[in-house]
Amino acid sequence: MTIAAAGQFLVLEERFGTVRGTVFPAGRKIQIQEDSGMGRRKGSSGKRSLRQRSAGQSARASGETLKSWLVGALPIVNRILRRLKLEEFLRDGLPREDRRVKVPSASVLLVLLRNLLLSREPLYGIGEWAARHAPDLLGLTPEQVAALNDDRVGRCLDRLFDCDTSSLALAVVGHAVRQFGVSLDELHNDSTTITFHGDYRSAFEERSLRGRLRLAITWGHNKDHRPDLKQLLYILTIARDGGVPVQFRVASGNVVDDQTHQATWDLLCNLSGRRDFLYVADCKLATAENMAYLHHRGGRFVTVLPRTRAEDAAFRRSLAEDQVSWQPLWDKTDDEGRVVDRFLIGQPALPSAEGYRLLWYHSTRKAELDALVRSGRIERALKELAALREKLHSPRTRYRTEAKVAEAVEAILTECQATEWITAAIVPRVEESYRQDRRGRPGKDTRYRKQVRTRFDLNWTIDHTQLAVESLGDGVFPLITNVLDLSEREILWAYKRQPVIEKRFSQLKTAFAVAPVYLKEASRIQALLCVYFFTLLVEALLERELRQAMERVGIESLPMYPEGRPCRHPTTRRLIDLFEGIQRHTLLSARRRPKAFVTDFSRLQQQILKLLDQPRTTYGH
Repeated sequence: MTIAAAGQFLVLEERFGTVRGTVFPAGRKIQIQEDSGMGRRKGSSGKRSLRQRSAGQSARASGETLKSWLVGALPIVNRILRRLKLEEFLRDGLPREDRRVKVPSASVLLVLLRNLLLSREPLYGIGEWAARHAPDLLGLTPEQVAALNDDRVGRCLDRLFDCDTSSLALAVVGHAVRQFGVSLDELHNDSTTITFHGDYRSAFEERSLRGRLRLAITWGHNKDHRPDLKQLLYILTIARDGGVPVQFRVASGNVVDDQTHQATWDLLCNLSGRRDFLYVADCKLATAENMAYLHHRGGRFVTVLPRTRAEDAAFRRSLAEDQVSWQPLWDKTDDEGRVVDRFLIGQPALPSAEGYRLLWYHSTRKAELDALVRSGRIERALKELAALREKLHSPRTRYRTEAKVAEAVEAILTECQATEWITAAIVPRVEESYRQDRRGRPGKDTRYRKQVRTRFDLNWTIDHTQLAVESLGDGVFPLITNVLDLSEREILWAYKRQPVIEKRFSQLKTAFAVAPVYLKEASRIQALLCVYFFTLLVEALLERELRQAMERVGIESLPMYPEGRPCRHPTTRRLIDLFEGIQRHTLLSARRRPKAFVTDFSRLQQQILKLLDQPRTTYGH
């Protein structure tokens, strides 16, 4: 690597490893040695601490030192944090600390948030991760960075648990709504499960801890399809405007979803200061008690009618009797203008049993998926029935009674959800065998004993008539609402925006790796989930700021994908990856003032900084 010094400028080129070298007068070429961890002398252990390397391993020559720090997207994230005033809210909400505390809890929690958003290092790696970054960009001094470790982070999570996290989150979101102008006209709610590995014996039931409710990590309806693992229920509400998280709650693992909506709606009313926002949720909202609770208090809701309701069975009977007519409603197209889904509205539109508005829709894309799912279930059931029949034919079969065979057949059809379409018949089969009455070589006088035992065979048939009736309902889904001032298309659009919250859950479990959680104390887990909520909030606000800036200046896409391919809807993850290579190099000298140099920006990076109103001259300094 070469550094060319000309006048007052020092240009750095770094491929990998740590930069170190000597500064010479202007106009001369300087050869810098890169330490990539290779070429060490035989016998050298190379076990230097990561914190020493990240602090900018430097070679001193002529009394001058060059230190390198990672910058990445920290300045962009810090700008969102300053606008959120998150540190101020944390300082005010957390219990008061002793003056002897080396690192304030609010600062530690913000370092944890930055780590979750940028790098997702485990808690035991927070100190080493922070040591690789410029301390001032983390809001810390070098001495405070050296004091970071997993034990300190854990104690700060204890302090976060001891405060009123619900009120803290409500205050932060309220400020974010005002500061960023987030609209609360339409809110989407859903829940997911946070899965845990381990016993967590101390948290098998809810109990009070230091005046706060510590939740129970226990079994429940696991949405990760892991009924063998314990869980907590994570409830999240986002705004239609940018998918910004506006509310979260954590409940014990055995809490049922339909018990959470009333308390969630009350919190949203306190946050928004109104009751007429549109509340969109899944079918767990569609209970008579939940809908009546919202309706009688001036709430507006849209949800899916469950298949267990009598109205669903009545409508599907009407489909079989050809008493339903369909009218075109909306054609969904992709970016190239091709129709990817076609929606129809069913007539007549009869009210629900409670008198709410009940709308029946048909989706061509959903019809294809329903048919594929049904054929997959039937195929899987037939394979398992064939495997069971092979076991019945085996001479060492364990299915000796008809009741045991029937139990195995019922388990297969129930697990594959194919009970309505496949009928299985158990066929008894008598087998005769002969055995010598006594031991020895058989002869003409040998007597044989006749043995008779019953074996079982298995046959099955597919009910094609029932399949034809079932296929009539492919692509059909009902929405129930008490809103009268929105058209059928607007109600459909509101429901079709519900998957945005699934995207947030996907980011929570994949990008941020929230599960499995390895903390031993359940109270710290609850506090950590609060930090995850703030992380999702920062991520969503940053994503929203960039997309709004693109729309404001008329930019349809940015070349943020590999090979410069266009990106119409940039995400925070792509933004962070784009700035990952930005570093700050500081030249320290006993004879002159320190000089700082930041990695030069690419054209795309400059464009993004301009869109985010982030000055290039101060970035990373």
